[in-house]
Order: sequence, then structure tokens, then C-alpha cells
Amino acid sequence: MEATSRPKIAIIDSNTLATLGLKQILQNVMPIMTVDTYGSFSELCSNNPDSYFHYFVSMEIVLRNRPFFLERRHKTIVLTLSLSDASQLSDFHSLYINQPEHLLIKAILALQQHAHAKGKNLPKMPKVLEQKILTDREIEVMSYIVQGNTNKEIADILNISMATVITHRKNIMDKLGMKSVSALTIYAVMHGYVDINKI
Repeated sequence: MEATSRPKIAIIDSNTLATLGLKQILQNVMPIMTVDTYGSFSELCSNNPDSYFHYFVSMEIVLRNRPFFLERRHKTIVLTLSLSDASQLSDFHSLYINQPEHLLIKAILALQQHAHAKGKNLPKMPKVLEQKILTDREIEVMSYIVQGNTNKEIADILNISMATVITHRKNIMDKLGMKSVSALTIYAVMHGYVDINKI
């Protein structure tokens, strides 16, 4: 792998809509990664499959191509539609995808932290993503937002006006270029501003 190339993740699933949604979340969780998507196992095989850091694969594709993924189980995450499916594939890490967005993001962050605690085995973040962009007060407001507090609750906790909270909230979203609390949650956890167990 060239020194300048970014590590890659492959999503292999015939469900295009689910694939696109997962790709967006993974790019937010691991901005240093390139995420490629494939609708079938044969598509993956014709694109240098061993160049990938991780595979996020639908259960049906894993079951049909079990020898390939068993050999690479340390980097395979099976996408399951029910919690009982995960127990059938105990050889693999699994991700239950049929759950609310905030729980799915928490599960992906937990997987990432388990596999790459404190970023070990991960390449360094680009400098621009490591920089401190937010003020201390904005970080404080952000941590309360991602923990599920309302603007009024944040205002009461920090003893500031609700208008000030709304201004901070807008500034945080603008500075980070984010449009959703989910994206903000990922940023906060990945930068160590909020403990994953508090979201």
C-alpha cells in the first residue's frame, strides 16, 4: 500500500439503500477511511479484496461465501437484521443494523473502540481533523447536546440563556460542517469529549 493511500473499508450488501446509509455513517466515524460499496461478492472479488482493512458484509453473503470470510474473520463485520442472527455466526463480529440511528451509531463506535482502542492499529488522523476547532464552552454545550439534553436543560445546567445555547449550537454545527446530532455524536466520541456510555 502506498504511503499516501488511505485505508479502505468495503461494504458488501445487495441492499443499496442500507449500503449508502452505512457508508455515510462509517465515513463520519472514520473520516480517514475510504469506503467502497459492492452489491455482490463477485464485485468485491474483482476489486482486490485483500486490500481492505475491514469488510461490512450482509449475513446472506457471508453464509454463501463462508470460507473466504472465515479466513478473514478478524476484519469481517457481519450485518445482521435481528439479534438472534448474530448468535448463529459466533465466529464473527456482528452489527445489528435494524435499530434506531443513535443506537446503530453507538454500536459502530463501540466496535471501533473495541477493535482500535485509543486509535491503535489506525493510521493517524489528518492534521485538520485533529485540530481543536471549538471553544471550551462550545465543547461543553456539545457534550450536553449529544447526551440528549434539550436547549432549556443545557441553559439551566450552564446557567446561561436559551438564546445563548441556540447560538452556541448553531456555531458548533457551522464550524464542524455538520447537520445532525448523530454526526455531532460521532465527532464528540471520536475526539474524546464524551464517553460512549453516556450517550
